[in-house]
Amino acid sequence: MKRLDAGDLKNLNLLKHYRIIRRWASKNNDITGAEVELLIYLDCIDLFTIKDFKLGTYSYSWNKKRWNKLIKNDWIVVWRYRNRTTQKYNIYKISFKAKQLINKIYKIMLGYEDIPTSERRNIIMRKNTYSNNVLRTSIYNVNTDKNR
Repeated sequence: MKRLDAGDLKNLNLLKHYRIIRRWASKNNDITGAEVELLIYLDCIDLFTIKDFKLGTYSYSWNKKRWNKLIKNDWIVVWRYRNRTTQKYNIYKISFKAKQLINKIYKIMLGYEDIPTSERRNIIMRKNTYSNNVLRTSIYNVNTDKNR
């Protein structure tokens, strides 16, 4: 397997439109940008504990309710429950819904798919606010850029 270097990543233009794609993902799924990035981090770990989650949240702003929100909205699910004798703690994984979102983000970043522009599939296209208008223009620019 070939090892990637910085030039290879630059040639892929992988992070060129990351901020717009992240904002699209966060607005359409009612989660923050930090939570999107945290889900990507946890997806790389695969199976994790609350301790791993806390290690991943050190670089983000403090949000005491983040764990409960992600559990309640089915972004994180229990993979193995504790039984108080041999398993001392629960082991978690990200849900199918979260994996689908992350895969969609990767496909958009690589240029295999476009960000949806229909009002039915994209909340940003429905609401007519200044920030949505700016983001809408950026989405059109991302979709027309064929060098991503």
